[in-house]
Amino acid sequence: MRKFITLAALSALLVFTVDAAAKDKLPPVLKVGAKAPQFVLKDLNGKEVSLEKVLEQKKIVVLEWFNPGCPYVKKHHARNTTMKDLAAKYKDKVVWLAINSSSKGKQGYGVELNKKSKKDWKIAYPILLDSDGKVGRKYGARRTPHMYVITPDGLLAYVGAIDNNNSGKTAGEINYVNDAITAILAGKAPETKRTKSYGCGVKYGKRHANK
Repeated sequence: MRKFITLAALSALLVFTVDAAAKDKLPPVLKVGAKAPQFVLKDLNGKEVSLEKVLEQKKIVVLEWFNPGCPYVKKHHARNTTMKDLAAKYKDKVVWLAINSSSKGKQGYGVELNKKSKKDWKIAYPILLDSDGKVGRKYGARRTPHMYVITPDGLLAYVGAIDNNNSGKTAGEINYVNDAITAILAGKAPETKRTKSYGCGVKYGKRHANK
């Protein structure tokens, strides 16, 4: 009898969890080859950054979903310097933008926290704030980091993980973003166009806040 009650309670909990998730279901992750959705976001100093304006430079654009409190973000910024090194390697040919979609009151939210992380981790590229989650939802960003590589023509060329090691400490031997950038610069399509992102869930607020 006790076992039956326990199983019944567990089933009810699972149904509740599924129903709660369904109410705030994210749009699908954008498909490779799709036009990258336009956005205008402010950086940590209040300066607006427009994707449309950035694309006028005719450079590759890399979007990195960011949360300074996430262990997987720390993996690539504190334990390793994956992002910083890659952005520096292609600084003349790539515009690298970090986007933080953490909602107020959630992990990673706040200008001062992000400024401190930017300074501590010596991040040279902008961190853009998307606290209402509208841009993150447009792209279907699910993890931090979730990576998007956009061609100079504004098309998505790669979507997914930064590399092939989803541990919390060690960087992967294959860096998918590096490979995508290299291919685009050579006038080719990336061999690997999509992978499953890994990391912390993006800390979105309630869905009604994004309507």
